[in-house]
Amino acid sequence: MAETMQIPPGYMQDPQGRLVPESMVKEIDKMRNDLVHSIIKIARETSEILAVFKNSAFSDIQSFCELSAEQYKKDMGGIKGNVTLLSFDGRYKVSRAVSETYVFDERLQVAKSLVDDCLQEWSGDSRPELKMLINDAFQVDKLGQVNVKRIMSLRKFNIDDPRWKKAMEAINDSLNVLESRVYLRVHERIGNTDQWKQIPLDIAGV
Repeated sequence: MAETMQIPPGYMQDPQGRLVPESMVKEIDKMRNDLVHSIIKIARETSEILAVFKNSAFSDIQSFCELSAEQYKKDMGGIKGNVTLLSFDGRYKVSRAVSETYVFDERLQVAKSLVDDCLQEWSGDSRPELKMLINDAFQVDKLGQVNVKRIMSLRKFNIDDPRWKKAMEAINDSLNVLESRVYLRVHERIGNTDQWKQIPLDIAGV
């Protein structure tokens, strides 16, 4: 990584990296530059504060979940996943939500081939609704991606066909977690109603 150029006093650096004497820079350009740098400085400080808050909140939630498990003499080995904690008066709630993105590997094509074999042998009048659901499940969107939920929903059908069972096994084996993100959400009850409003932690929501 290239070292940041040390700008000598009385000069400003332009987008091309050239040093321009301040006397040649318009006053409005100097004011704009000062404003941008001022906002950036505060933004970085705020981002650091949010990062500390996020890490602290997640750590505290995890520690509390483990403490709660100890009340039942149960070692959960590190409690993960979604959890919601309520204040005693029921006015506030803090939620840790885990969002995972799934993808299928090449074994999905094996499953599709086995399913196609089943569809070809089933008579034209049998299971018409099931055939439609199966065909819809394997449809791809404009980006060429399949719908994970539709594919996984096929497992609920108890079909006594060795190829079908093998296809469902291939679907299970082909599913992989692409990424996992953890979100923190805090809510406050609206008056005495059963409605909640989220306390915004992003600039757009403030």
